Amino acid sequence: MNNTLEILEVGMRDGLQNINTNLKIKDRIALVKGLISAGIKNIQLASFVNPKRIPQMACAEELIKEAPLKTGVHYSGLVFNQEGVDRALSSGIKKIETSISVSETYNKMNLRMDIPKAKENLNNIISMAESNNLKIRAGLQCVWGCYYDGLVSQKIIFKMLSDIVDMGVKNISLCDTLGQAKPRDISNLLKKIQKHFQGIQIYMHLHNSHGQGLKNLIASLQFKIKGIDTSLGGIGGSPFIKGSKGNIATEDAVNYLHNNGISTGIDTRKIDQTVKKLENIIGSSHFTAQKYQNN
Repeated sequence: MNNTLEILEVGMRDGLQNINTNLKIKDRIALVKGLISAGIKNIQLASFVNPKRIPQMACAEELIKEAPLKTGVHYSGLVFNQEGVDRALSSGIKKIETSISVSETYNKMNLRMDIPKAKENLNNIISMAESNNLKIRAGLQCVWGCYYDGLVSQKIIFKMLSDIVDMGVKNISLCDTLGQAKPRDISNLLKKIQKHFQGIQIYMHLHNSHGQGLKNLIASLQFKIKGIDTSLGGIGGSPFIKGSKGNIATEDAVNYLHNNGISTGIDTRKIDQTVKKLENIIGSSHFTAQKYQNN
């Protein structure tokens, strides 16, 4: 088991994209300051996507401009095409994330492309990032099943992983987009991936739609993963999947990790305070953290 683990807070992007409330810039910045005060070092701040599709992300450039600068704190933005990369570059952000799905149908809904076109698009994004000294992480969506296409064969998963590695990306997130994986599913796939793919850094992006998120995190920790994506209060979810829930709640993940001797450098009390700020703004109906499930 790892003694340290990198946490990427995705609540500002993945979390807020699927709620009806469109937070003001000042409220977003207050939350970012709370995250930084708590010791969060990696924050996915926004996504450079069409605001007509995801209006909650329309303020990406302004948010990045207003975000506080602090040594050791790294912001990133999500992009899905070359226009998104251009916007990211113009904003001054230094790291981007992107993704592709192993599911044909989900690619068409999320990217409006079939898999061959999505691979070409991904390669272009990676090339642009490399040419402009942008750090990049690529995500593989629907690894443990798709709402539309069901389970996808491991042969397809491995081929797409291989393609991403061949494109030059070493930081890769594996996404349980639907949140339907069970711990044995996580373990079985990670064991095979770590056997066949050397020199890559694996991050886990685990949604908690069916209450398995924390259990799946525990299963992941038996392998050499680099980090996990978490979301304040467990808010979020895919706009294209009915009933989709957010990632593992940041506070739940941090509490579990600390209780099991894994360092994060995060102050749990301050994280709880930041979660409370978020609750005061949007209410608790979108929250999936354990304390809200127990109420």
